[in-house]
Amino acid sequence: MGMTFDPISQFDRFAASVLDSVRSPRLMPVDLFRDGDAYVLHADLPGVDPGSIDVDVDGSQLSIRAQRTADTGEGSRWLTRERSSGMFLRQFTLGDGVDVDRISASYGNGVLTVVIPVSERAKPRKIAVESSEHREEIAA
Repeated sequence: MGMTFDPISQFDRFAASVLDSVRSPRLMPVDLFRDGDAYVLHADLPGVDPGSIDVDVDGSQLSIRAQRTADTGEGSRWLTRERSSGMFLRQFTLGDGVDVDRISASYGNGVLTVVIPVSERAKPRKIAVESSEHREEIAA
């Protein structure tokens, strides 16, 4: 399924810190769409400590990091362990068409929302066409 995300392209590159003890990549599923004058990114991060979420822009790279701590009680014996813990990382490349100074982020119900406004110069704008009627002046 081919999707194009205008000025935002996904690196989908996982750093070594993103690999868990069995060396399998941890997933941070994302949806990315344009809504009017902004791109909206939703990332599923259930069970993470909101204080551990770090969203930063370095040049043209947007990075999202989050930490989920394993809930292990003293003397617990695991029967099933499917929920991964540790550090999560996703990185995206931002193009020239976004306003990096106005990016905002919020977290609720296990979902991180990052709003990436389109820059003013990238917005389509109507150019007024002025009429210049030629009036021929007849010299007397």
